[in-house]
Amino acid sequence: MKRSFYLALLSSGNLILLFFLQWYVIITIGVGMETDALIAGMVVPQFILMVISGSLMHVLVPLLTGIEPEHFRGNAWALFILIGIFFGSVAVLMYLFAPFWVPLLVPKFSEAGKLLTIKLTRIQLVGTVLYALNGILLAISHARQQFIWPEATPLLSTTVSFVAMVSVLPQYGIVAAAWVNVLRITLQTALMLPGLGRYIKPNFRSTAIHIAWKKIKPLILGAAYFKMESVLDRFLSSFTPIGGVTLFYLGQQIYGAANQVINKAFVAPLVPVLAGHAKSKNWPVFRHLYRKRLLFIIGLTGLSYLLLTLIGEKLFVLLGNYGDLTKENLQLLWWIMVALAGVFIGGAMGQILSSVFYAKGNTITITKFGVVVFTTVGIPLKIICFFQFGLLGLAFGSTVYYFFNAFILYVLLERELYRESHVIPA
Repeated sequence: MKRSFYLALLSSGNLILLFFLQWYVIITIGVGMETDALIAGMVVPQFILMVISGSLMHVLVPLLTGIEPEHFRGNAWALFILIGIFFGSVAVLMYLFAPFWVPLLVPKFSEAGKLLTIKLTRIQLVGTVLYALNGILLAISHARQQFIWPEATPLLSTTVSFVAMVSVLPQYGIVAAAWVNVLRITLQTALMLPGLGRYIKPNFRSTAIHIAWKKIKPLILGAAYFKMESVLDRFLSSFTPIGGVTLFYLGQQIYGAANQVINKAFVAPLVPVLAGHAKSKNWPVFRHLYRKRLLFIIGLTGLSYLLLTLIGEKLFVLLGNYGDLTKENLQLLWWIMVALAGVFIGGAMGQILSSVFYAKGNTITITKFGVVVFTTVGIPLKIICFFQFGLLGLAFGSTVYYFFNAFILYVLLERELYRESHVIPA
């Protein structure tokens, strides 16, 4: 719990500072076409980040845990190079073809808005490769059960980026904001890079690399599909009046930041422990640990949401007094936050339940499940609710989807653990 406290402190500090970094952009530029274009331009880097965190981290941490030190570094360098080449190639192709695919994501933007979105997307694509490489470095640190420095580096890089943003945004505008986003992930990756250790010849043919690719391939393909939720949200919110993309994104980010704190402080440290119990087939302890942490997270998020409903609106009004935000903007943001309850509580539940599957080494079930539920529940529910009730409908549809997702995950996990516990040794 002491380590969890430090992790929560570091992660909270970073995410609070990151929130104020984004809030500073919004109150300085104002809610409008420019901020909508910046946020739409973040979709691809954030999509890559979600796929990486939902694939590489959960596969590589259990896989690399316990590997002999003499083989660990060769595997680590091989993964770092392979992922860098793959995502570097993807980023180059997306940069070249941005004028064709970016307008499809924001069909209701004006022509000027689409051109600005293309420009800001291309800038932020530079950071896409770094997000991927940072995911590898983070997985390597967690496999070594090193958690403090990986949480300190984002805080340091965000601090530098905040100073840079305050310095350049008033003079250079929204383009400067996009470059500062790239600066932040660049600094973070540079600070994490020493964790790879001294360069040695990568072992591209090792068993660990073969197993990693076998597990990651279907997971990335599946995650790349059901993580398209962020793209769907930007697409739908682009149909609303100017500023709708910004306000819906901001509501999501507040809860997303809170869930990141919970994940890094209470979920990530548990994965190597659960992976160890899974390898030794100690299923009673495995089940006890995961259930205990799940109940804790439900209580924590539930109480936090209750607190937000009591003081959140007054806090938004207070923060809005220092920038170019209208009363109508703040009221809409508040109701979006209320309607997104399931993204916070159900999202936190889904994080730990997914991590339990990954700790067992099971990537197939969670991937198939994610694809099916997103297709049959997530997509139609979001579309129907949005076109009936606008942004608030989109938020409510997200809430139902996240709670349903967590419920089905829990049922599948309990059935799997029941089967594991009742296997009779040969």
